[in-house]
Amino acid sequence: MSITIYHNPRCSKSRKTLELLEQSGITPTIVEYLNTPPDAETTLRHARLIGIRVADLLRRGEEEFKQANDLPDLDDDSALAKWLEAHPKVIERPIVVDEANDRAVVGRPPENVLELVGK
Repeated sequence: MSITIYHNPRCSKSRKTLELLEQSGITPTIVEYLNTPPDAETTLRHARLIGIRVADLLRRGEEEFKQANDLPDLDDDSALAKWLEAHPKVIERPIVVDEANDRAVVGRPPENVLELVGK
């Protein structure tokens, strides 16, 4: 099973999601997305795999979102994905992707990841 977690080690939900993966016997590829932000194409893919709009991947409570003066139209997935590339702190976390089966979930709650690992 090829699993990738877009992880923020400072986030309790992200840490718990990683722990659940490891308890399920999975050693995921870990992408610390604040250091290595996903490009716009990757964010568009994540939204598609999860079955949501890119706007649903926004952490709207983040100050960076609230104070953004360059935020594109929230209905424009492509422009918003490009904006998130430059503002990764605003991306919902963690995103967990089953690369082999083209499936993904947001680990909120962390137990969502169990859908990917069949538990």
